[in-house]
Formats: sequence, C-alpha cells, structure tokens
Amino acid sequence: MELCLATEELSRACGAIALGFAGTALGTYPILLYGNDEQKKRFLPDIAKGKKLAAFCITEAEAGSDAGSIKTHAKREGDHYILNGTKQWITNAGEADVYTVIAITDKAKGARGASALIVEKGTKGLEFGKKEKKLGIRASATREVIFTDCKVPKENLLSKEGMGFIVAMKTFDNSRPGVAAQAVGIAQGALDLALDYSKKRVQFGSPISSFQAIQHMLADMATQTEAARALVYATARMVDSGAKTISKESAMAKVYASDVAMKVAVDAVQVFGGYGYMRDYPVEKFMRDAKITQIYEGTNQIQRNIIAAHLIKESLR
Repeated sequence: MELCLATEELSRACGAIALGFAGTALGTYPILLYGNDEQKKRFLPDIAKGKKLAAFCITEAEAGSDAGSIKTHAKREGDHYILNGTKQWITNAGEADVYTVIAITDKAKGARGASALIVEKGTKGLEFGKKEKKLGIRASATREVIFTDCKVPKENLLSKEGMGFIVAMKTFDNSRPGVAAQAVGIAQGALDLALDYSKKRVQFGSPISSFQAIQHMLADMATQTEAARALVYATARMVDSGAKTISKESAMAKVYASDVAMKVAVDAVQVFGGYGYMRDYPVEKFMRDAKITQIYEGTNQIQRNIIAAHLIKESLR
C-alpha cells in the first residue's frame, strides 16, 4: 500500500521519476520474496535507505510477452555461474547497483530450466547499451544489460535452480499494482491540468469549464480515475494481507488503471485543444507517459489472458 501511494503521488507530477522508484521495487521483490537471510541482509538495507537502486532483467529482443523464449543462460562452474546474454529495455539499467536476472541454467528443461541470479554493478562482464530514446518516461533510464562471461557467485542464486520463472511471475503479481498506481497518478495529474486549464481558457466570452460538453468530460475523467484508484488500493491491501493468490486481482488493477490513464490523458489533451498538442504545455507529456503503462510488466492483452484463465479455473471448482 505504501509503495502504491508513493508511486501514485510521484506519478502525479512525473511518471518517469516515479518509475525510478517503482523500478527499484521491481528489482527488489525477487530478493524480498525468495532471498535467504544472508542475501536479504546483504542487499536490502542499502536499497531501503535509498543508497542503491535495483533493476529486474527478464525481457529480451525475442522474449517479450513470451518470456519462455529467453536465451540468456548461466552455466555453473565451480563456485560461480558464468552468465551470457543480453537483456533489453531494462528500467534503471546503468543506474542501478543491484540486478535480478532471469537466465536459463538447464536448456533441456525449457521454461522450467530458468533460474534467478543477483548481479552487482561492477561485476566483470556486465555492460550496458545506449540509453533508449523513448516516446515517454524519458527521465527514466532504459538500456540493454549485456552479460559476457559474467562471473556470478553461486551464493547469488535466488531460491534454487529451476525456480526462475516462478520468481518472475510472483514478482509481477506483487509489482503490477505499482504499475497500476503509476497509471492512477498519471491520470490524476492529467485531470488536474485539464481542470485548471478549463477554468482559465475563455471562449465565446466564458471559461470552457462552463460548457456542459467539457463538464461531462471532466466528470467522466474524475470518475474513471477514482474507480481505478479504488481498485488499486483494494488490490494493494490484498497483497499486504498475505493472500496466496493475487494474480487475477493484480492483473485487473494493472489493466484497468492503465487503460484509464490512457483515456484520461487523451481527454486532457482534448480539453486543451490545439495547445494540448504543443510541448509548451505539459499535458502532452502525460499522454506519452501513460502509454507505457499499457505495455510493460505484461501488456494489457496478456493481463486479460491471465484474468480469463483464472476466471475459467475458478468456475470449474
């Protein structure tokens, strides 16, 4: 709940700055959920104090929604794993000090042969690609993370070999409400701007806020944002309760809030009219930032698959 509140408030001003915070949570969750006591004592205090950022590495050029197609692999040699491969579009890459990485340790087992490793910045063989030029969230660093014969101590293995995709999926279950909170904050920020502008912009001798067409737009934007907020808060409380099954609810929060953020941001640009299309005004940034919330940490199409699968499974009980 606290993570969602902080992410929402930061996103109300800038979704990208919020992402630096929320992206660290994403990189930290695998350690929180599956780290042993020694790993938690070693990595979590500096992250909690804000001394270090974290990042989560699963996406690759050929493995987006199809996470089972990852090619990055780690081979155990003595007391180390030798890690090779390239991760793509990694939030906080180059800025983070701690990277949780999903890699294949047993190719014969396919997705069940994936494992999760903690890699520290400065490890020989760890490099970063160029900063990506993105449509939105431009204040957040997004880069490739490149592993070339990168030696990772065996003590940095999370849980045990073969648990990589379980670590990843449980991480997403816990982190998706954070994306939803980011979306709510972006929607609220766009609504704030639109409401303020509507009171100042005068046409036909009256502020446009006096026109029923604009009033109805603002009313719908506010209602949708509040509905998304209520769903996100309920999901966050559910996660905090220790509920064992949260996949469906996390997916619902993420898909609904991000769709709301996109709609509200587009409507906010419409309220601004031609000025909304100009970079002299900040509202276009909210529209650009909102779009990514429908895409990362599982596209909204994938979220709907997850929701439907759980609904069908529940109906058979």
